[in-house]
Amino acid sequence: MRVTISTIQKMKARGQRIPALTAYDFLTARLVDAAGVPLVLVGDSLGMVFLGYETTIPVRLSDVLHHTKAVTRGCENALVIADMPFMTYHISEEQALENAALLIQEGGAHAVKLEGGRHMAPTVKRLVQCGIPVMGHIGLTPQSVHQLGGFKVQGKSVEQAQRLLDDAQALQDAGAFAIVLECVPAELSRIITARLQIPTIGIGAGPDCDGEIQVISDLLGLVTDFVPKHTKHYAQLADEIRSALDRYVADVAARAFPTEQQSFSIDPDVLARLVAEDVGPGEIR
Repeated sequence: MRVTISTIQKMKARGQRIPALTAYDFLTARLVDAAGVPLVLVGDSLGMVFLGYETTIPVRLSDVLHHTKAVTRGCENALVIADMPFMTYHISEEQALENAALLIQEGGAHAVKLEGGRHMAPTVKRLVQCGIPVMGHIGLTPQSVHQLGGFKVQGKSVEQAQRLLDDAQALQDAGAFAIVLECVPAELSRIITARLQIPTIGIGAGPDCDGEIQVISDLLGLVTDFVPKHTKHYAQLADEIRSALDRYVADVAARAFPTEQQSFSIDPDVLARLVAEDVGPGEIR
């Protein structure tokens, strides 16, 4: 049965934790969906983990649209949320509506996510009024990384903490069905979660949010040069992939792969006829 925003909100009401993961392709989406993950985010983090950018800022709407189509084809049950990239919802509410509609209509997403608090509340409200479910995102907002001075924890001062409290309330009042809290002190996340009626989904925000989201490549140990403090490797796939590739290269070089087991055969009579008729150019048959 398809997960809906009502499902997610009921999970909070029951005190049931909400696991969420990113996915960027069909095969991964199928695996995540089969594991029973209710929320799947096609994050603009794809720019960093799939496209090799240093930040999420270069990601285009066409990138997210392309990957969203693949993920929605792989998810039979999960609620699929598409990230709205940098400057695709900031210029006007009309711009936000047009781009969000594209992700829903053509991409097949069930909801969109956008970054920002009180200043984005009017846009959130307009989208929701038009029937587009919206997930908010406050704290460390990667699209504002240059303004924030880097990937830093947010809400450590009284002023920052109060601003995040106000942002969360404003997003709820605007109709957001859930809010991502990224790199927010655990104590502050606990307060925000207790005050809101809608679910909070944490990443680097402590254990007391209503749910948790992680980048799939971090979770599976595909990225090894830098491991964020907020993640945990549940597998070491980078090591396993490297080992498999080394074995493949060695087998091909040693003519150990492919073998007859991986080959196809032709009917002996057909082969004999081909050999018999195989004469060179200009030769008399």
